[in-house]
Amino acid sequence: MSIFEKALGKHQAAAVRAEPSPEVHPPVEPPESRRPRHPVAERLRAREMLVPGAALRQLADEYRQIKRPLLNNAFGRGAAQLARGNLIMVSSAVPGEGKTYTATNLALAMAQERDHTVLLVDCDVVKQDLSRMFGLDDQPGLIDVLDDERLDLAATLVRTDIPDLVVLPAGQPHDYATELLASERMRGLVEEMASRYPDRVILFDAPPLLGPPHAQVLAALVGQIALVVAADETPQPLVEEALETLGEDKAVGLILNKARGAARRYPYHGYGAG
Repeated sequence: MSIFEKALGKHQAAAVRAEPSPEVHPPVEPPESRRPRHPVAERLRAREMLVPGAALRQLADEYRQIKRPLLNNAFGRGAAQLARGNLIMVSSAVPGEGKTYTATNLALAMAQERDHTVLLVDCDVVKQDLSRMFGLDDQPGLIDVLDDERLDLAATLVRTDIPDLVVLPAGQPHDYATELLASERMRGLVEEMASRYPDRVILFDAPPLLGPPHAQVLAALVGQIALVVAADETPQPLVEEALETLGEDKAVGLILNKARGAARRYPYHGYGAG
């Protein structure tokens, strides 16, 4: 029995009942589309990520396998559409498993779809690795919008030079970040993200689950969770403990990261999305 079969346990049988689809709004031009593009492609290319034109065939194929079930769940292709399925949280049990790398490559892979745009949100508001990677750690972002009701979400969205990829930075550090993420304003922002542009996928780069409660708060708001597990590094009890924090009603998949050899053929293990 593999670590995944042992770790999933009771979660493996969990299923999310699809709720009625939210009201579909007519297509609206995103406000950020009228602003200059922020250059990130070369920064990410230097990190060997899946920017357009990158010669990373094997990695691209692996992320095709990862993104397809997530997109199917989000938009009901071949299966029942999940409630809030276009809201996807990427997390890990502990630091160092590569969740920000995974979230970024997943966003790049999804941005190559013909029918969807992607919003990548830095919710790891303490470390802000994603914001630094994109050169946006000095920009206003999520925490600023939550802290100041006068600041509009659209004003902090950053259009990049990668087609169909928009980034929301973490914003300024705040002593009460957990409370802001758990606020009604955050719930309202998530609802706006989910329903404003029905073709958009929103990926949240969240902190590790076995740490401050930021990720657990966010998990209650999303429809899907991708848990990154470092192959041959993350102890099984930590994976099990992280899964326990999510409850039984969440659609969760495991992404095997840093794998070698035959294990690379199976980078995504999904469950709870029936």
